[in-house]
Amino acid sequence: MDLTARASRERDMNAAMTRRLQRAIGGLLAAAALSCGGSTGAGIDDDGASGSSGTSGGSGTSGSSSGGGGSSGSADGGTTTPGELTPFSFFVTSMTAMIELSGSQDGFGGDLRFGETGAGAGLRGADKICAAVAERSMPGSSAKQWRAFLSVSADENGARVNAIDRVGEGPWYDRLGRVVALTKADLLAQRPANADEAIQRDLPNEDGVPNHAPNGAVLDNHDTLTGSTTAGLLSSANATCSDWTSTTASGRPMAGHSWPRNRGSSNDSAHWIAAHAVPGCRAGINTSDNGGGMGTNTVGGSGGYGGIYCFALSP
Repeated sequence: MDLTARASRERDMNAAMTRRLQRAIGGLLAAAALSCGGSTGAGIDDDGASGSSGTSGGSGTSGSSSGGGGSSGSADGGTTTPGELTPFSFFVTSMTAMIELSGSQDGFGGDLRFGETGAGAGLRGADKICAAVAERSMPGSSAKQWRAFLSVSADENGARVNAIDRVGEGPWYDRLGRVVALTKADLLAQRPANADEAIQRDLPNEDGVPNHAPNGAVLDNHDTLTGSTTAGLLSSANATCSDWTSTTASGRPMAGHSWPRNRGSSNDSAHWIAAHAVPGCRAGINTSDNGGGMGTNTVGGSGGYGGIYCFALSP
């Protein structure tokens, strides 16, 4: 074959390859346009509940154990980023969620490792619980970095951790987009300052439902584990159930009140971070109003189920 013929053949081959590439790119652009035009985003209906979401895509990667969240599947088959989600960055874990995730009718008790092992497992596991509960309520929200509001005497590096230092700078919103607090300073009030009036004295669960009567029936379920002082600092080494790894640890874990217990006295035990220590670290649920009871040596013995507060580092 002479040089002229060879050059002509190479031009023909290049032209054919260009046409094939153009057809492939055109197909991809058409598919992308069809996907964007055909899917309907999630909405909010008139009563504040989440509307139905559009066509779902493939699932993303699961959250990391240390961060309490990772990337999650989005409607176009890619990954959801925190900025693409409705504001949602605070909740009290519901009793239903704690029972289902623990696989026990008594909940987790003081052992929040949730499959984690080694040093710092309690805190990492609690973060994973937060991410899992958030994802159940708002698919895609595990893309946010969730942190349990818990203090420990030693994390995976042997360092003391204060709950108030784990949750970012704010603002924080509940599942329905209502303000819980705007700044870290707001969190240090007896009840979160600047919170929406509808939830300030009855903090909501992962579905945005005030926790006192999540299913319509009033429950004595206010005790929420923190291991912290009113300033959000570690209360004591005996106030964390061995840094949230044990149901048999000695001592009594410190808890706040998701809603204030008011019996007509000047002190209504209203503090959301630190109201009193609960009876013990054993798993157990008590939602009957028995007068503060201290009835059973469990995390729920004085009115609760071992719930925790969860915060996301991004709104």
